[in-house]
Amino acid sequence: MTVLQSMRQKSLSPLMKRLDYQFSDQSLLEQALTHRSCKGKHNERLEFLGDALLGLVIAEALFQQFPATREGDLTRMRSALVKGVTLAEIAQELSLAEYLRLGPGELKSGGARRESILADALEAILGAIYLDSGMAACKTRILQLFASRLSNIAPGEQKDSKTRLQEYLQGLRQPLPVYDVIATVGEAHQQTFTVRCTIPGLPPFTATGSSRRKAEQDAANMALETIKHDR
Repeated sequence: MTVLQSMRQKSLSPLMKRLDYQFSDQSLLEQALTHRSCKGKHNERLEFLGDALLGLVIAEALFQQFPATREGDLTRMRSALVKGVTLAEIAQELSLAEYLRLGPGELKSGGARRESILADALEAILGAIYLDSGMAACKTRILQLFASRLSNIAPGEQKDSKTRLQEYLQGLRQPLPVYDVIATVGEAHQQTFTVRCTIPGLPPFTATGSSRRKAEQDAANMALETIKHDR
């Protein structure tokens, strides 16, 4: 083993311990952690593979866990579990940011903290485990990583705030909300959006987020909480 190989093995060993998986071919893990902004083989193809594997394993787990649940609720539950926010949370629990390999530009702009980069890296790792040991090992790791979220999820709880607000207002036969972006701050790769949610007869609700969608969801949630509290 060369000095470089020894250093790589030592530096990635804490991550493999958190994953509860030891790679036979550690170059697969190194590739999974390499963003396209960094020179060399990057993780986009592994991310593609991991995304498909994750969707399959989670779909099967939900199918078995909720035998009487309809397709629509199963789809929403799967979406909630495999969405970028959830994947980024798991990546943070694994401290993936410490191991990501990024180009100078991404490093400077804080790419290691970016939700999409963390989520993609986690999916790439799942793809790497599959290539390293096969489906059984990959499935075991996925179910282990998602165990607490699978145990806490339930049908009918996955509708987002905008959908719940719209359905609530429709039930009251009230006008639907209007969302406007009232401010955008920052560089193109790291912007902050401020959104105003307007509902006739109520004061406007304003929220700020790292994406327009997140800001809209937060504003909708504020409106929903206020309306329910006042009734």
